[in-house]
Amino acid sequence: MLMLTRRVSEAATVSATATLDLDTRIKSRVRIRLDDGREAGLLLERGQLIRGGELLADEAGAEVVRVLAAPEQVSTVRCADPLLLARACYHLGNRHVPLQIEAGLARYQHDHVLDDMVRGLGLEVVIEQAPFEPEAGAYQSAPHGHGHSHSHSHGHDHPFVRAPGHHHH
Repeated sequence: MLMLTRRVSEAATVSATATLDLDTRIKSRVRIRLDDGREAGLLLERGQLIRGGELLADEAGAEVVRVLAAPEQVSTVRCADPLLLARACYHLGNRHVPLQIEAGLARYQHDHVLDDMVRGLGLEVVIEQAPFEPEAGAYQSAPHGHGHSHSHSHGHDHPFVRAPGHHHH
């Protein structure tokens, strides 16, 4: 099986493409299927999100695969008011969801709970199929097998949030 072990910045020839969704592009060790039907394995440095357009090569450099970001179900918030959009991004970021942020839009993996929250802020949410490219850093240190779960009990300490009744005067 073809093992892709490294990233390359450019290649003379690209021998194949692989269209991968975000959940696959955040894994460093996973089996994938190339667009030509062949199986391949990713064996990359951990903790790096693979972006659409990036090139991956095998050890010998004989095969170079261009990764394409697959369209997936996303919620897109479009808003001409930068302040309102910033507020939405703040509330979404507060829930530790990876966000794609561009001028006039924010996008996240579709989640009706988040959609309702954003609508509650007065914004419109469109559910669509689109490639998802979140901000760098959203997945840098994600623990393994951590899709986007709603139990946020993975030990995030927020030192600046004190429990009530613990005020030091």
